[in-house]
Amino acid sequence: MSSRADASPVLAPRLAHVRPSATVTISARATALREAGEKVIALSAGESDFATPIHIRRAAIAAIERGETRYTPPDGMSALKAAVAAKFRRENRIAATPETVIVGSGGKQVIFNALLATLGPGDEVVIPAPFWVSYPEIVRFAEAEPVIVPTRPAEGWKLSPEALEAALSERTRWLVLNSPGNPTGAGYGAAELAALAEVLRRHPHVLVLCDDIYEHLAYPPFRFATLAAVAPDLAERVLTVNGVSKAYAMTGWRIGYATGPAWLIGAMRVIQSQSTSNPCTFSQHAALAALEGPQGFLEEWRMVFMRRRDKVVATLSAIEGITCPTPQGAFYVFPEIGALLGRRTRKGRAITDDTAFALALLEEAGVAVVPGAAFGHAGAIRLSYAAADAELEEALARIAEFCTDLR
Repeated sequence: MSSRADASPVLAPRLAHVRPSATVTISARATALREAGEKVIALSAGESDFATPIHIRRAAIAAIERGETRYTPPDGMSALKAAVAAKFRRENRIAATPETVIVGSGGKQVIFNALLATLGPGDEVVIPAPFWVSYPEIVRFAEAEPVIVPTRPAEGWKLSPEALEAALSERTRWLVLNSPGNPTGAGYGAAELAALAEVLRRHPHVLVLCDDIYEHLAYPPFRFATLAAVAPDLAERVLTVNGVSKAYAMTGWRIGYATGPAWLIGAMRVIQSQSTSNPCTFSQHAALAALEGPQGFLEEWRMVFMRRRDKVVATLSAIEGITCPTPQGAFYVFPEIGALLGRRTRKGRAITDDTAFALALLEEAGVAVVPGAAFGHAGAIRLSYAAADAELEEALARIAEFCTDLR
């Protein structure tokens, strides 16, 4: 009889339900090609090309030089939680207090904590598709079931009240709303959120996770709104998630935060205290400087992204076989490429689906994008325009040439 030491490794059954992030996988492949000497332009990651503003970097350096490198409370230092609460009250009209705020190591950890604290076998989470790749995977990790509700470009890639009503059941624990959204850039205005709130009032057992990470990347005439402000009577059922990664070009600093009902924040705090404990201390000081320091550059950056968006949409829309809706926010486009499927590349590779398209585009044209299937909508690709203008211009030229050469 073999001993445990001789046996094959055994992984937890829950891991069988979780797949690696498609965006990370594509980005890793692009990095490998680049390191092998290929000239690859990566439009696959949701990461701004702007540098973290200097006053934020200086705040982190000053914190380190003061010796601010020790533990803080697990859910964030008190000064940062107070600043987050003030931000929610000031910008979003949400009645947050430091006691109803949690700071985590990125928005992803905050979402993970919330779902892990509330889900179990038999629970369901309603997720409109296309969706950010991690939502259903975190739900499955928590041993619950994602209920995917397709949306269409003709509907602005948005969940309708009728579709929401049809998707809810006695087993529904959460609805996930991401606005402006990844990957489509679709945003829910105040009237649209009010219509969804009417449905939610009939289902008092349903919680709502509002992922507002792209709040400051909303393009006129669209105006950002969030559910807890639009429907304050539902605030005790809403977790509003945000962070500094996207707006302040601080992806690597890993600071996300949320506000919600005290019972939920408390449960999330327990999980965080037994997993990572506190977020990076000097990153917290940098986030404090981001929230309390100058904000004028946000509008300047937004105008740059808006100009890039318009360039990308116009260029892709001019390519035969591609349909590219104009996003209302974030820094992605989600063009449909269904008309190009079934063709072959110049090197003879068959374009059978969007994954084959993305791999061929990467390996033959040196441009990294993410297939739409990863976001729950096959026949499309996600392209980030958060890249330097010169890189974006070159990438668009390569995409146009690649598509024109398909036969």
